[in-house]
Amino acid sequence: MLHRTPRVIPANDKCPEKETLQSLFESEETPLLRYAFSLVRRRAVAEEIVQEVFLQLHVKWNDVESPRAWLYRSVRNKVFNYMRDNRRETVEMTAPVTEGLRSESDTPDGVLSKLEAIQVLHEMIDSLHESDRELVQLKFFDGLKYREISERTGLSVGNVGYRLHHILKELAGKLHPLGMDVNP
Repeated sequence: MLHRTPRVIPANDKCPEKETLQSLFESEETPLLRYAFSLVRRRAVAEEIVQEVFLQLHVKWNDVESPRAWLYRSVRNKVFNYMRDNRRETVEMTAPVTEGLRSESDTPDGVLSKLEAIQVLHEMIDSLHESDRELVQLKFFDGLKYREISERTGLSVGNVGYRLHHILKELAGKLHPLGMDVNP
């Protein structure tokens, strides 16, 4: 569990409206944990990463001009480093992925086909470049708007839309030969 971060008042307070580390921690800890968890899918790892990033911010507090953006960027980078260093670990499918798969009219073969399609799609998403995978995660799994994605990634809103369009087009092109038709 994360420990309370002591209140830090910057010695060279160049920006009087800059919030304290404690208030930033209180407002951003939960969203950062959700963000880290959405990327790494492991609660303990997400908590460790967020705690480590806040400790780094504590050390660099006076040098960071935009702490909120710095936090999200640092969490993203730490998660990607963790995922790169631990590629052999597998993440099991969770219950939310299989929710809603079965309706009364579905046959066992139909449910199996849906599960296979989900697995293929997850594998394709996992094979995307890290930055593209992050955009897909933020848009379709976290439900963020382009503006929110832009704030978290540092990309322009137009670039977010452009890249997501091409990512979806690429995924649709890979699904088509497998007999799965989708409109990007």
